[in-house]
Amino acid sequence: MKDSLLPSRTPGCIPLIPVVESEFSAWLERQDDALRRWLTVTGFKAKPDSFSLAPDADGRLRMVIAGIANADDLWALGGLPTNLPEGDYALDAVFAQRPLERLTLGWALGAYQFTRYKAAKRAPARLALDPACDADRIQRQIAAITLVRDLINTPAADMMPEHLAEATLALGREFGAEVEQTVGEELLARNFPVIHAVGRASAHPPRLLDLRWGDPNHPKVTLLGKGVCFDSGGLDLKPSSAMRLMKKDMGGAATVLGLARLIMSSGLPVRLRVLVAAVENAVAGNAFRPGDVIRSRQGLTIEIHNTDAEGRLILCDALAEAATEQPEVMLDFATLTGAARVALGTEIPALFCNDEGLANDLRAAAEREQDPFWRLPLHQPYRTLLDSKIADLCNASESSYAGAITAALFLKEFVPAGTPWAHFDLMAWNLKTQPGRPEGGEAMTLRAVFGWLEQRYGGG
Repeated sequence: MKDSLLPSRTPGCIPLIPVVESEFSAWLERQDDALRRWLTVTGFKAKPDSFSLAPDADGRLRMVIAGIANADDLWALGGLPTNLPEGDYALDAVFAQRPLERLTLGWALGAYQFTRYKAAKRAPARLALDPACDADRIQRQIAAITLVRDLINTPAADMMPEHLAEATLALGREFGAEVEQTVGEELLARNFPVIHAVGRASAHPPRLLDLRWGDPNHPKVTLLGKGVCFDSGGLDLKPSSAMRLMKKDMGGAATVLGLARLIMSSGLPVRLRVLVAAVENAVAGNAFRPGDVIRSRQGLTIEIHNTDAEGRLILCDALAEAATEQPEVMLDFATLTGAARVALGTEIPALFCNDEGLANDLRAAAEREQDPFWRLPLHQPYRTLLDSKIADLCNASESSYAGAITAALFLKEFVPAGTPWAHFDLMAWNLKTQPGRPEGGEAMTLRAVFGWLEQRYGGG
């Protein structure tokens, strides 16, 4: 994506003029006769996501006029890099810095192509960075979101727990962070029994990845990610249609690594800890079974109702470990339930939060950053749906109702009272290409959460 941006305006850049649809008529009246005739004859109306290639008298591309809904729409130019002719373009608009940066970031996100296994059919068009933009800030966001998308898009054969560990170690080396791994049988020795149980059937040993960065005297911020590198469903095997996209079941882990990259590259004054529980939920003779009871790190016993409800299991051990340091806030990210997708669709993650102030601040950041999610309730009466006759709780309810809420309530059991905590249940995948958001892995909630962190801890 960064290759779709030029460091600054260079000679020969084609002017790219964004025009707000509601202002198009007035704008058109101010243009020269040739341009007015061209746009009138071609029927251009400046509808959002439309554009016109305006030629000069010699038939060369004179300029591009792009219709937008408003100047502050992040995605307004996101469809252009792969639809405009290859070449260099420069924005010709009098906008404030914030809208210019949004438009530029949306352009770059729309230029993303996953080329690990197949070469791109064409290079994206390039946009010159306006001098008014904070180029470093834009590039930091691009790098973080590229990391998330690349990790999720990589097939499971090349993105097993050890590969996720390699990505975490590389990130740690780049920013001078400490990274520790607890792998395989060592999980039992160090009391992470649930992570071990979920991942032990795989030929790829399960592990807990633990990254620490920043001044220990700064406020403690802990991020947790579900890293199920492939989810077969375990012995409660998924049908093939439901298994097809399960390489993305480590989308929560990818999100926290991308968010960590953005935090570290921005130098936020926090003591960051990232915990990623990385497993493959596979089928073998030693796989955990429906009806098994597992004692968690926290001490609570869990009856396994369904082996396909494994994400909350690996997170419960990670949450218990995170809580031991009494962080100022804990945020977990997981592709956790189909129920959240039924409730909100694939484009809007669900937020669950035990702290009203935190929830309100996160929602405000989501609005500012155009990175939506929607809060669902931690409705405590539904906790009885997780009751077990032989253990402290079940990992899933027998009821078909309120699946996203009961999953969040399960996680809440492992969060100490008084610790601000937010849980994001997200899709981490674009089912179709939209401006700025190609089909494939997606960094949902990353910009919103970073916006909140930056405002709270970075003075933004």
